[in-house]
Amino acid sequence: MLDLLVKYAAENNLVVEPGFAPKSVRFVLQFDAAGRYLGPLSYERHLEFARAPEMSFSDLKALKGSGAHFLVETAQVVTLHSAATSTDDEIEKVRGKHDFFISMLRDAASVIPELQEVADALDDDPTLCSIRDSLAALRAKPTDKLTFMINGNFPVNSDAWYSWWRSYRRNIRGDGGVSVGRAMVCFATGECVVPAATHPKISGLSDVGGMGVGSPLIGFDKDAFLSYGLEQSTNAAVGDLAASAYRAALNDLIERHSVRLATAKVVYWYRGGATDASDPLADLFSGEEQAAVDAAGAEIAAGGLVRSFATGEGSSIGERLYYAMTVSGSAGRVMVRDWETGQFDSLRSCIDSWFGDLGIVHREGGRLAPRPKFLAVLGGLVRELGDIPAPHVTQLWRVAIRGLPFPAQFMAAALHRAKTEIIANTGFNHARMGLLRAYHVRKGDDKLEPILSPEHPSAAYQCGRLMAILASLQRSALGDVGAGVVQRFYAAASTTPALVLARLLRTSQFHLGKIQQPALASWYEGRIAEVMGRIDHQIPLTLTLEQQSLFALGYYQQIAFDRVKKAPAAVAASPVENEEETGNE
Repeated sequence: MLDLLVKYAAENNLVVEPGFAPKSVRFVLQFDAAGRYLGPLSYERHLEFARAPEMSFSDLKALKGSGAHFLVETAQVVTLHSAATSTDDEIEKVRGKHDFFISMLRDAASVIPELQEVADALDDDPTLCSIRDSLAALRAKPTDKLTFMINGNFPVNSDAWYSWWRSYRRNIRGDGGVSVGRAMVCFATGECVVPAATHPKISGLSDVGGMGVGSPLIGFDKDAFLSYGLEQSTNAAVGDLAASAYRAALNDLIERHSVRLATAKVVYWYRGGATDASDPLADLFSGEEQAAVDAAGAEIAAGGLVRSFATGEGSSIGERLYYAMTVSGSAGRVMVRDWETGQFDSLRSCIDSWFGDLGIVHREGGRLAPRPKFLAVLGGLVRELGDIPAPHVTQLWRVAIRGLPFPAQFMAAALHRAKTEIIANTGFNHARMGLLRAYHVRKGDDKLEPILSPEHPSAAYQCGRLMAILASLQRSALGDVGAGVVQRFYAAASTTPALVLARLLRTSQFHLGKIQQPALASWYEGRIAEVMGRIDHQIPLTLTLEQQSLFALGYYQQIAFDRVKKAPAAVAASPVENEEETGNE
């Protein structure tokens, strides 16, 4: 894994030299050549600098908390723009960093003379007040990053400070820039190196448990993590350059090639790259509106996943590899929750199967539901997406990209939510119902179609169909009766169908007698007889969880079918119990 990240950094020409890193700023302070402040520039999308100076954790530790970054820093360090709630101790600490920042500018003036005037301006209280007022007018936060523009030029874009900066960092560390210790084999490159004592931090994971200032991927600060007399990161020996390289690669991937999945993020890339049109993981995360298909049995549209090998694209893509890492933050560290690699064509096939197995008829009938986003399938397991545990995210991720069976616990969770929705009459969630179908399809049930499957051999499925028909019959006979058959009996019917459905069948004779149109009554009698024939008049006494999920699918698909195939009598009420549908896609 580490060696692949190092290769990614090299192939993408990322900045890997220790002490340098890409940085972005929210504001730019403008000065003329004489050091007069001209006002700020604001960038909503941030201004990017490909190569900016960076203090490492070891550098800042050597400065004992009084250090600051060079040229690119926060508004509170550069201008003393502190929050109103800051304590005296916090303000004093920021003042120390501010003074250190100015001292660096004065020192660097030996290679960029204009920095001397900027340092003088930042050391002048009236000028500082003017700068703070201009930033406050733009609603700048103390933590917003900023840099300078002097006479129309950005010092950070100049290479004049590179050599000075390297020398400055060596003096801070007091080691002459040479790592001290015995040589070891680098985990990332296999070369013999003196390992870095500490590794640079990974950023971009604050929304999945990471620290705002970044979190280390490799770090050892507890006795329980140490062995054989090794200290800190020598327990996983990686050279300074390789550590900077894998950090640069991960930061770039998190920023440009990652997707948040509830409590974790997936970062991924391909050997040889992939275009937007041939990226199956992009399809997995975004979903895709399917082409309209006939609900009577047309194949599910594969969208952009099925590519013609006649164009030559298939053969080139099939030779590629994919790499995917699931990461999150925990206890101040980066947690690698999963690592996957394999053939590109195998990945494409698995994701094609994923969408095919999740295919389900639209709640309104007549067409298939849109292909769900991966997050929508995750959301089908819980009430709120934030409730899903990180291990479940990893499990479902493996199901998607490896073509594995769906765990029974996922079926049970989706069934619970689906049952709650049915009884509360809040509508159907397509991803949830699709997950129930996919569970059975991946267990070998090739009779369970995305649309209604009237010949399905499962008595549980046919019982679900019968429940939908009996509910429709009641509505046609009595109209809106408030808490109808579904609200009163669905929960019991889906677990003990023989007891409940037998009672409802007896009641159906009363409902048939209430219908004024003989043709409509005969139509309902024929539908009930057809389903009872499929069950062979042997309604099961009880249903397992798996059978209950088939019951739910039979109920749902029958309702979707009835929304299109209306009753023959024009005066008949809609044969659908759940008239108002508000479920998510």
